[in-house]
Amino acid sequence: MLSTESRFEIADRLHAAEKGFAPLDPLSARYPDIDMVDAYEIQLLNVRRRVLAGERVIGHKVGLTAKAMQEMLGVDEPDYGHLFDTCELREDEPVACSRFLLPRVEMEVSFILGADLPGFGCTVEDVLAATEFVVPSIELIDTRIKDWKIDLVDTVSDNASYAGHAIGAGRVRPGDIDLTAIDATLSINGDRVAEGCSDAVLGHPARAVAWLARTVDSFGVRLTAGDVVLPGSCTRAVDVRPGDQVKAEFGGLGSVSLQFT
Repeated sequence: MLSTESRFEIADRLHAAEKGFAPLDPLSARYPDIDMVDAYEIQLLNVRRRVLAGERVIGHKVGLTAKAMQEMLGVDEPDYGHLFDTCELREDEPVACSRFLLPRVEMEVSFILGADLPGFGCTVEDVLAATEFVVPSIELIDTRIKDWKIDLVDTVSDNASYAGHAIGAGRVRPGDIDLTAIDATLSINGDRVAEGCSDAVLGHPARAVAWLARTVDSFGVRLTAGDVVLPGSCTRAVDVRPGDQVKAEFGGLGSVSLQFT
């Protein structure tokens, strides 16, 4: 475990890397004693920094829920991060790749909560009862660590590699769709580059949301009505470059698109 001074130092370095587009070496290389408690506390330091600067937390994300993503990054458990109003992406507004270091996209069946979730003890049934709508979404991920050479403490400290998210127009009540059987395809410039099914997210995407509610409770964070929750991607993440037109399509749920410049 790290000292409070080291946690603040890492938070400052990650913040500077994001603002200055200068990625860091893996954190464990410089701070071999860093553990998961340190990583989540470092994340919260930068969350508080952003809130004090005027940004607003509008939800939460779970990452690394699909086996494909765990294998891609060499980890064996999920992580979580916070969503900000300044990072909302819209289908009719091009996204400048120059704002990011190593951007990638993921497609997710996301949740809009209509009621607060319990923390410790939260179940899939609790999530389904509290969810107003499930929606099609694309998450934009990025890393402040060089060349995506990350382990779990790196991505957790770095707000679970979150960089932005877009939500499509589709709105479906959770009771009106089988959340374990939503086929999803990701296309770039018309070419299909990834496909999967919603059950790749811990067998049921609501299970990831319940895990999140239980996990953040120990850090004094709760999931509340109005929150957007990204439960994790059902496929591997895909690199994006200037000029890419990205489209995620979800059976029975709709689609969402982003243009990168």
